[in-house]
Parts: sequence; C-alpha cells; structure tokens
Amino acid sequence: MQAIIEIGYLLATLSFLGGLKFMSSPKNAKTGNLIAASGMTLAVVITFISAVTETVPYTNLIILFLAIAVGTVVGKRLSDKVEMTGMPQLVSLFNATGGGCAMLLGLVEANQMDAATAILGNKILLISGLITGAVALTGSIIAERKLAGKVKDRRTKLVIFSARFLLLLMFLLPGLYFIGFIPVEFTVFMYILAVIAMVYGVLFVLPIGGADMPVVISLLNSITGIATAFAGFVYGNKVMIAGGIFVGAAGILLTLLMCKAMNRSLMKVLAGTFKKSKGGAVEEEQEIKGISVSETALALSFAQRVAIVPGYGLAVAQAQHTCGQLQQMLEKRNCEVDYIIHPVAGRMPGHMNVLLAEANVEYSRLKEMDEGNENMSQYDMVLVIGANDVVNPAAENNPDSPVYGMPIIRAHESKQVVVMKRSMGKGYAGVQNDLFGLDNCSILFGDAKVSLQEIINQLKLI
Repeated sequence: MQAIIEIGYLLATLSFLGGLKFMSSPKNAKTGNLIAASGMTLAVVITFISAVTETVPYTNLIILFLAIAVGTVVGKRLSDKVEMTGMPQLVSLFNATGGGCAMLLGLVEANQMDAATAILGNKILLISGLITGAVALTGSIIAERKLAGKVKDRRTKLVIFSARFLLLLMFLLPGLYFIGFIPVEFTVFMYILAVIAMVYGVLFVLPIGGADMPVVISLLNSITGIATAFAGFVYGNKVMIAGGIFVGAAGILLTLLMCKAMNRSLMKVLAGTFKKSKGGAVEEEQEIKGISVSETALALSFAQRVAIVPGYGLAVAQAQHTCGQLQQMLEKRNCEVDYIIHPVAGRMPGHMNVLLAEANVEYSRLKEMDEGNENMSQYDMVLVIGANDVVNPAAENNPDSPVYGMPIIRAHESKQVVVMKRSMGKGYAGVQNDLFGLDNCSILFGDAKVSLQEIINQLKLI
C-alpha cells in the first residue's frame, strides 16, 4: 500500500509540473488547469487513503471528509458567482485560506509536540510555516479589501515603522527563544508569533498602493506556497513539498517580472513608496478633443488595421463580449484586429488574458507589449478601452513624472487613438495622462459596453 501511495504522490507532482507548463500559454491555460486540478484531486484521495491505512480515528476521518466536501461546495459556488471584476478579490481570498491553513497546522503541531524532545529542525520548520502562513492570511485579506475599495492606503510613518519593527521581531524572537531568553512554553511562544505575524501581514499590505496590487497578490501567493512547503517538510509529505515549491518559485518569478514591467524595484513596492514629482510641478492644462460614436464607427469602417488596448475599465463595464463582437465585425470587413496586452493591465497577473478568453477571443489575436510597439505605426487606429497609466507617454518623455521609466504601450505612435472613458478621472498612479492632449488622440466618453454596442450598430448601417 505504501508503494501505491508514493506512486500516487509522484503522479500528482508530475501533474503539477505539466499544469504549470501548459498554463505558461493562455491558449493552453484551461488544459493546464484541468491537469493540475486532476493532480490535486489525486493527492487528496491518496492522502485520505493514507489516513485510513494508518488507523487514524474515524472521528478525524469524518471531519476531514466534511472539510473537503464543504470546501468543494463553497469554492464551486464562489467561482461560479464571481464576475471578472471580482476575480482578483476571489484569488486573494482563496490565497488567504491557504495561508490560514499553514498557520493552523503550525499551531496544531505545536500543541501536540513534546518540545523537550523535539529536534530543533522541526521547531524551525513549524515556526517558518506559521509565520509565512499568518502573513499570507491577513495580508491577502487586506489586499482583497483594498481591491474591493473597502480599505484605503495607509502610508503613514507610524504604519511603515510598525511593520518594520514587527518584521525585525519575527526574525529575532525565535533566536532569543532557542537560547533561553524567552522563558515560555513552545505552544505559548507559537501563539505569540502567530499574533505578531498576522498584525505584520496587515501593516505590510496597508501602505502599498492600488497600482502595485498585482505584484502584492503574486507575492502573497508565493508566500503561501512557501508556507505549504514548510508544512510538507514537517509532515514528510512529498506532494506538499513539491506543490509548495512550485507555487513559491512561480510566484516569486512572476512578481519580479511584473516589477520589471512597471520599472519598480520589489523593495520599493514592499515599502509602499512611489516616485514623486519634483518640486510639486503643476500639470499643464490639456486641450481634450471629444469624438462621437458615429465618428468612431466611420473611422473604424475605413481602417485596415486596428489595435485594442484593454484595461480594468473593460472588466468594470463587462464589455469583453461586446468587444469581441466588434472585433468579429471588423474582421468581416477585412480589417486586421489585434489586442495588445500590458503585463500589469488589470488587477492581477493575466487579468486581461482571462477576460478576453471568456469572450472567446482567439489567442493568436493577443499581442505582447513589445510586439505591439514594434508595429504601432502601422495601426490605423488604437482603441484604448479602460486603460490609463499603461499608455501614458509621460513614462518615456517626462523625467519628473511618477510613472517615468515604466514600459508602456506606445499607442501615441499610431495614426489615430480613441480612448473610451467614463470621465477624465486619473488612473491608479494618480497622474495626468499626456496621451489625452495629443493631436491624434480623441476621447469617447461613456460606458464602454454601451459605447461599443452603439459603434457596432453604427457599423451595420455603413
């Protein structure tokens, strides 16, 4: 039986690797998810079988089965009901449950462990898993609240100082405990660490701005993976170790890639700092040119090549399906349509890719930022839907701008730009978009879904 269990865990681990490989491409991401989910299902079944063969009390088995059943039902209902605008919040909540699980495992094992005879390595693993899990738990909850607009940024000196102080405590206290400077029982010490780590998780995320939330979500996901790996070492569970390492490593790599895409160092993101304009420079008044639906439709009717730059506003308006309909109509008119995706567009990694996949947009139509920029001058029109900071020319030509240095989609280099916006509100970075004042840029005000539908209706008449 032990051999079957080990083989099952090996197959589950291989499925995680295969799932990650497939998920590296939006085209095969659904298949990758199914492969990884199948592996996780296998791992859960094998773990349940292992518990039965090791004569675990039936009461514990019933609790385990009920927990799996409740988690399955709740998770399915939440994922079915959530809209794309709420997907980042759901991801954060799911991540919080993973962190909370790692923290509880640390507390449960600490209660059962004989601290006098336990080896130092196991204690260190328990502490590491507890701390990382607790930070991921509360940090993810605060990230979810900020994404939902329920919690505002708190970039005060007190918050930042407190967070750094608690971080220092989390590094120092275990060492002081092991050399005998903290005369309390190991279980009590673990509860103290859990409280400190949970408070740190809150203070860690509070100062970080909304524009950096995709990076924070990815980093917290990585922390949860690391916590899972620590728990796997404690239990000697190979699939927990492998899965945790995969999630942790993938999360760290994705975090660094997104920081590069924003021209931001990870340390600045974690510190909640953002470059400020020099000398409090006053923003120049822009001459905004409006454009009507009929004028936009007429310009599109003559276009041979169009690029669509989606942003979070597309998700808010639930306009992805209407956008896909516009694409199909233009293609029937022999117009080539591409979607240019910025690495940090939306509120979480891959948000726009998932949004467009929901509207059955072919993967071949999705272009990465660099590829789109190379061909930007060939586009007759760029339709910017709900994006702001990722098309701001100030990132390239205004050294005093807070977004200076961030790689952008150079929509301004196309022949004509139409930006669909509800109002002249600023993006997450809170700075003026220089694109709006350029001669080749016009603003189409209104709800994106309504405007797109009206454009489609007008095109049918042309």
